[in-house]
Amino acid sequence: MSHPALRGDHHVHSTFSDDAVSTLEENVAAAAAAGLETVRLVDHVRQSTTWVPEYLAAVRRLRVPEGLTVLTGVEAKILDVSGALDIPTLPEGIDRILIADHQFPDVDGPLGPSAVRERIAAGWAPADVLDRFVDAVIATMRRHPGNQLAHCFSILPKIGLAEEDLGAERLDAWARAAAETDTLVEVNEKWTCPGTDALRALERAGAAIVASTDSHVAADVGRYARILPLLARTEGR
Repeated sequence: MSHPALRGDHHVHSTFSDDAVSTLEENVAAAAAAGLETVRLVDHVRQSTTWVPEYLAAVRRLRVPEGLTVLTGVEAKILDVSGALDIPTLPEGIDRILIADHQFPDVDGPLGPSAVRERIAAGWAPADVLDRFVDAVIATMRRHPGNQLAHCFSILPKIGLAEEDLGAERLDAWARAAAETDTLVEVNEKWTCPGTDALRALERAGAAIVASTDSHVAADVGRYARILPLLARTEGR
């Protein structure tokens, strides 16, 4: 655990998310057992979500072991190219919004991966698809500064493209925007992204990188394997 990012897990889901099985208490205990210094407790929200005050109250009641810092977050998808998020009005107490590419942010709203693949097959140029996607992510960072990118670029394989298709110019613009907006960028164990070229662009831009497991079960908290080689290559080892 030599890389500073690996001292924390900045994306850990609990039973406040429909698809997770561990409680907040179980996740905190797992983080302490893994020797982490920081854990960010995160759950999925939509515009219709009403339980955020309940979640914050539950976090405040946690017994946090000495030496562990507990942070909060909610994960919301990008809706469109303007940078709108699928998120309710948030009360005070949420440290960071996790900005997620769960769907493709288009002009008139989010598109599912199959719809994007169909449009590419019908003639939508991949370069234009990538421009629109990166522009949307940058717009979201600028509209919602001081937050965190969750598993950024995970949508690309789902639409038949890859991070390698992005190229240096797009990655540099994306990384500069992250630095300028105080956006944390997570290296995600579950999705193994962003990749080496993106991480190097972030380092050149002076943007902050954190590690996350995106765990949905406490046994995975702070357990890194897939992103270790990414971080090692980024450091030039």
